[in-house]
Amino acid sequence: MKAQLAGDAVAVRFFMPSPQLAPYISTYYLTEVNLPEGGQVHDWLHPEWGNMRFCRNPTWQAGIGSEPLRPAPAFIASGPSSYCAQFITGKARMWGVGILPLGWARLFDASAELYADRFCDGAADPVFAGLAPLLDTIFGGSPDAAAEAERIDAFLLGHLAARPVPDDEVRIHAAHAALVDQEVGTVGDLADRLGMSPRSLERLSLRAFGFSPKLLLRRQRFLRSLAQFMLDPSLTWISTLDWHYVDQAHFVRDFKRFMGMSPSAYAALDHPVLRAAARARAAAAGAAVQVLHRP
Repeated sequence: MKAQLAGDAVAVRFFMPSPQLAPYISTYYLTEVNLPEGGQVHDWLHPEWGNMRFCRNPTWQAGIGSEPLRPAPAFIASGPSSYCAQFITGKARMWGVGILPLGWARLFDASAELYADRFCDGAADPVFAGLAPLLDTIFGGSPDAAAEAERIDAFLLGHLAARPVPDDEVRIHAAHAALVDQEVGTVGDLADRLGMSPRSLERLSLRAFGFSPKLLLRRQRFLRSLAQFMLDPSLTWISTLDWHYVDQAHFVRDFKRFMGMSPSAYAALDHPVLRAAARARAAAAGAAVQVLHRP
């Protein structure tokens, strides 16, 4: 299944992985930025799970949180994030692969905590280097999105077959399902749902999800609210608030923590990439942002 939304300069398409990969991969997504020579788009990406992005002749510059913008490699590997990622790019064609928490545990020999809130050159990092051949596998002669998505899927199916199943796969899946359940609002709720002690839950959370349970639940609450605004920018912030928020001031504090700016400052900015991506993702995968994707 695929969906596409295109503006004057930006088109984003999403493709779903094979059923065997669905517990590990959220979506494949193609971002095409078509600009005249010297043109650029600038946008701010909300927090998300891990991702791999592949681009020939990249023009992207990116930075997570307060770090300055820096050139992005052709194979960008990023861990789960709790801060906004700012990026600028000129004309570009980039494929992305969304990594769910269970996918991180299955595909990579490293705790997610070690890569939280940062990105690296996947070809140069031993944790991701086994997937570097994807860069040359994806792109053929003339652009063909459907064929490229199929090549990504086939490559990852082969890679998955060579990887062992994590010992705690059942618990990671259950923890992820609980995180996206809006009824789970506190760490106590989460621990009770999973039948785990707070200490065991903390260890599992850092290893597979990258952050503490408290921060993960706070991020879910925030992104449930932000996703509604992304789908319909005409909404007022107060009308998008998740029911776990005490009041608007509570939401504003979270907004500044995760996005590094106020809601009004964010709303005043143009979002050519994220606006197209949110609507296309909701149409293809049922959720406007990756963190709300159900396992």
